[in-house]
Amino acid sequence: MAKYIHRDISWLSFNYRVLQEAKDPSVPLLERLKFLAIYSSNLDEFFRIRVANHRNLARADKSTLKNIDYAPEAILKQILKVANKQQEEFSRIFDIHIRPELKRNGIQLLSWRNLNKEQVDFVDTYFNEYLLPFVQPVILVSKKIKPFLNNGALYLALHLHSKELAKPISEYAIVKIPSDHLSRFLELPSKISGVKQVLMLDDAVRHSVRLIFPGFNIQDSYSIKLTRDAELYIDDEYSGDLLLKIKKSLNKRSIGVASRMVYDRSMPKHFLQYLMDVFEIDQLDLLPEGRYHNNSDFFKFPSFNLNHLKDPALFPVKIEDLEDAESVFAKIKEKDQLLHVPYHSYESVIKFFEDASVDPDVTHIKIIQYRVAKVSRIMSAIKNAVRNGKLVSTFIEVKARFDEEANLQWGEELEQAGVTVYYSMPGFKVHSKLALVRRLEEGKPNLYAYLGTGNFHEDTAKIYSDFGIFTNDKRITSEVARIFTFLETKQSQNINFQYLGVGLFNLKEKFIILIKREISNARSGKKARMILKMNSLQDGEMINLLYDASRAGVKIKLIIRGICSLVPGQKNQSENIEAISIVDRFLEHSRVFIFHNDGDQEVYMSSADWMVRNLHFRVETLFPVLDPEIAKTIITILNIQLNDNVKSRILDEKLTNKYKKTKDDISVRSQVESYYFIKRREESRTQLTDKLNEKKN
Repeated sequence: MAKYIHRDISWLSFNYRVLQEAKDPSVPLLERLKFLAIYSSNLDEFFRIRVANHRNLARADKSTLKNIDYAPEAILKQILKVANKQQEEFSRIFDIHIRPELKRNGIQLLSWRNLNKEQVDFVDTYFNEYLLPFVQPVILVSKKIKPFLNNGALYLALHLHSKELAKPISEYAIVKIPSDHLSRFLELPSKISGVKQVLMLDDAVRHSVRLIFPGFNIQDSYSIKLTRDAELYIDDEYSGDLLLKIKKSLNKRSIGVASRMVYDRSMPKHFLQYLMDVFEIDQLDLLPEGRYHNNSDFFKFPSFNLNHLKDPALFPVKIEDLEDAESVFAKIKEKDQLLHVPYHSYESVIKFFEDASVDPDVTHIKIIQYRVAKVSRIMSAIKNAVRNGKLVSTFIEVKARFDEEANLQWGEELEQAGVTVYYSMPGFKVHSKLALVRRLEEGKPNLYAYLGTGNFHEDTAKIYSDFGIFTNDKRITSEVARIFTFLETKQSQNINFQYLGVGLFNLKEKFIILIKREISNARSGKKARMILKMNSLQDGEMINLLYDASRAGVKIKLIIRGICSLVPGQKNQSENIEAISIVDRFLEHSRVFIFHNDGDQEVYMSSADWMVRNLHFRVETLFPVLDPEIAKTIITILNIQLNDNVKSRILDEKLTNKYKKTKDDISVRSQVESYYFIKRREESRTQLTDKLNEKKN
């Protein structure tokens, strides 16, 4: 009986759930293409970070491996086996399902071999005018000429024979497919009415590359790409200038060690071996794919205004109490306010900052910045607040992976605007999603806080499912203020938390206390239950505690989007634990924890998953939902998710990802149900407000 599932094998199982969406014929066609893009993008990042790490460990000396409780090479081989199998299915989905469906809907993806004369002339002209400056042709000479391949860039590897030689001798070359400069999808002139004909940029290069090798016969061409290790290797975070070290590491990221060579699986062995010799790639660095790579480019596939091939729009619901208020602070002072994006509009969060920036009674604004939109009204409001005489400070986590450069730029821009900027803490990441506003009311300071499960990011708020709470409750706001004091001073002495769980202070301990209370209740014969929703569950100590709870009789329901190293449903270990995962049009990103507490249920939300990194090496925040109405709403939403029988998959030891089906005739698709639940809730709140206003008048 397995006790744990390796985190990376579990992650691959999650990414397969994304691939399932691309395979699902009930998903609109262009959305299926989008899921192919998400799957591909996810896998690229996984190889650049996780696989690169395993690769380094597999080649480490024995003294290094003594401190590791698994065999890196064995895990690496298992990862490659699973990834290869998934890539084969990816190709089948695209070739057997997606392409024919596109054709039935008037979009033909043409082969470069099937172009008519007009299209041949069009492609050759396009090649000469647009592609030629970027293709960078290089003749390869084994162990003598080794061109540098840009990270993630597409290349066409060519097998050539010289026209001048009577006896053919194989030569090899590469050219770049410049998808970083030009659209991956080239619309061709079409003589068929109502039909859009599209050629992949790869095939445009494949067709016209003969123009730059006039002295050769091109025998074959196959696409390849290298992905490089994207980890930032900072030798010592505790001494010297951490920001300068991060900037230097960023400069090295694009030239990191190759962590994978992706190649067309139809490539002959002799050709593959030649490329392996040239680029010094071994078997553990190889991943075969189909004819095309960088399939994340399907995010940009032209829709040709075929909106019926997309998900029907779910327009975000307005929180009228906040968005139409003269000032959000009066409404927050009346009672706590709940936000659930993307079902709710994000305008209330933006208004929170915009109102604070111009309110003459606001004196201070504080915010934690982890990931931020490129164009951000929140950041504009913060800069405007400084111009209006507010004292504004922001903590910027510059170690937010793949957002390091953007966060550094934001930091410089905010500093120039007069914002006091605090940067990363050595050895830790700050992942909390918090903001605080200080306002003078009748001469006395009053604090308003926003606590969320997602970043202050206007773009991701449209596609990430997250919760947030606005509160004026002194029990919460006073402790949020203590977190900012710690981040600004780096001093932890005499800082205590009663209501919040805070990373580096009491976060994990608070989770443990809450679980042990349920265990105690179960052993006392009381009802004991937990509903735990998070992105990832990997921390061994927390998993063992859940096993203890299960053995004690605590009923546990897990909703885990991604990694789940816990094995549910195992006799004498986890038979009281059920686990599901929901993958649908929005990314499930919220972390919610509900404890039965002998009938007096407690609801918590958090920025933290139960990963070792979150519970030990990050400043995260766990916060209680103190408003009974909001707590009831959140419990309802999680129960909707537990009853999902359309997009819910059962998590099990064998990683089968079977859809959860019930005998009920009614289909429950939780994200759609949640949207309409939120919509009805806001409509009833608006009607109640209107009635109260009528009575007042």
